[in-house]
Amino acid sequence: MLRLTPDYCVPAGSLWSWLAVSIILCVSAVGALAANRMAGQASPYLALHAQDPVHWQVWGPAALEAARRDNRLILVSLGYFACHWCHVMQRETWADAEAARFINANFVPVKVDREVNAALDAALQAFSQRTRGIAGWPLNVFLTPEGYPLFAIAYAPRDEFLQVARALAERWRREGAALAQLAREAAQNDRARAIADLPRAFLAAAKAHADMLRGGFERTAKFPMSPQLLALLESQARAPDGQIEEFLRLTLQQMRDGGLRDHVGGGFFRYTVDPDWHEPHFEKMLYDNAQLALVFLRAAEVLREPDHRRIGLETVDFLLNDMAVRRGSAARGFVASLSALDDKGREGGGYLWDKEILRRVLDPEALALVTRVWALDRAADFELGYLPQEKRPASPSDRQALAAVHAKLRGLRAQRRIPRDEKVLTGWNGLVLAALSAAAAVDPRYRPQADALYGFARRQLWQGDRLVKGVAGSRALGPAELEDYAYLAYGLARYVALSRREEARAYLRQVVQTAWQRFYDGGAFRLEEASLLAAQHADPWKDGATPAPAALLAAVTRAAGIPALTRRADAVLEQARTAATGDPLWRATLAQPPSL
Repeated sequence: MLRLTPDYCVPAGSLWSWLAVSIILCVSAVGALAANRMAGQASPYLALHAQDPVHWQVWGPAALEAARRDNRLILVSLGYFACHWCHVMQRETWADAEAARFINANFVPVKVDREVNAALDAALQAFSQRTRGIAGWPLNVFLTPEGYPLFAIAYAPRDEFLQVARALAERWRREGAALAQLAREAAQNDRARAIADLPRAFLAAAKAHADMLRGGFERTAKFPMSPQLLALLESQARAPDGQIEEFLRLTLQQMRDGGLRDHVGGGFFRYTVDPDWHEPHFEKMLYDNAQLALVFLRAAEVLREPDHRRIGLETVDFLLNDMAVRRGSAARGFVASLSALDDKGREGGGYLWDKEILRRVLDPEALALVTRVWALDRAADFELGYLPQEKRPASPSDRQALAAVHAKLRGLRAQRRIPRDEKVLTGWNGLVLAALSAAAAVDPRYRPQADALYGFARRQLWQGDRLVKGVAGSRALGPAELEDYAYLAYGLARYVALSRREEARAYLRQVVQTAWQRFYDGGAFRLEEASLLAAQHADPWKDGATPAPAALLAAVTRAAGIPALTRRADAVLEQARTAATGDPLWRATLAQPPSL
């Protein structure tokens, strides 16, 4: 393994095991790049870094050329606007003058919005997961000048990060050729055993990973894992299983009642840091809320649970109220995220309540109710106060009274400012179109909003002969990736099923045909049309927080009504299921595609 200190190990097999890096403080004599290039970037996340003393470059051929010219490692730092720890690392490390001087002198530093460069992020997250057993953001990956990943590190305090960076810089200076060869060889040694009977293996893996006491799939932090939940609901609709039903009911109840959901304003946070669903990280992501609206609406059908429909529709209402870009009464696209920090830089500041404020604004009866249900008689989980959630059981009459409390607090919370990442991403808006179409199928009042988003996607997200990644204001964010085509095609398929509009069906065909033309070649899908990485480790058939784009596109192709492509998609799906490797839990969309 590549060992930098006893705490920084990359378990990547025998090719790495001979390396032992000593920690030597050094500064390379290679000259620094001229300037920070983040000013004026369309991405709000990149623009946040415009004042960093680090000479951030844009991901592109120029960065690799600079690395090859000066024989320097490339430091690719990936994050996103709503990410709490990304902001922490900016304050601690990227804004520090001494750290910046070292980074500028020894590396080609590149800052990436992971939401804009999703394929690059997927490849580097896969590298980090494979070599370190972790993934997430911020992610910092050191590449060789050829574009091979060498070492990954997530958030680390300033001194620890610099310790790793100094060790790598010195090792590269002394043994760069050997490390470059090691990275090339490691990229060729990623083999896994094929999965037999993928649908059955997926169900077995779901049962093995399930937390049957507290719901969800993890024993520590709890993430929604919407692709897995949707696949389990599809499986349950086709072949009921008592254990799966119990797990689904428990998980959805925990997500509904606990701290993952914003009980006052609606919507869901990204994840909880504890296994009991109480303490969230407070960013709200568009893709989570679009998918969870679909999860709860589908669960209402499959599990015959009307309250799940209420949660699904409330989540759609949150999207329309808090994440829509409006022109008049109709939504013209949806923004990427709401920050975990309020406008004063306080984590959770938009959502937490001090006990004294609650005493002032609630009458004694309401205060007694929330004290019992929200456990205000215990110490607050957060420095800024309490997060409304059902920590103790609530009866139907309690919930009716709590709804009035939530309405009162919503009025007060409207005075709080939560920054938004104003990017409108094509793929994530496709997921919203699917959610709006599903909502309109059960409540016609959502039909005009689905119509408006379809019109926006048709007029603004298709430019020339292709989709764009998204827009920020009036600026396009560059070419779309496979996920954008797949997710928009999914939303369009749901919208066509709702509206029966031939114009929408024609647009669906255009999106699907273009996706196959641009991203499928030689029997394989690519996540982007052309990658600057020397080796592509990301798997287009693997689910992450969003569905596997290749699996979703192939499944949606049938709805486009193009016979030749339908036959190809069926064959490709069968081949992919037969050749699938790794943990089948992460092949949910391939194992059980969503119904259309």
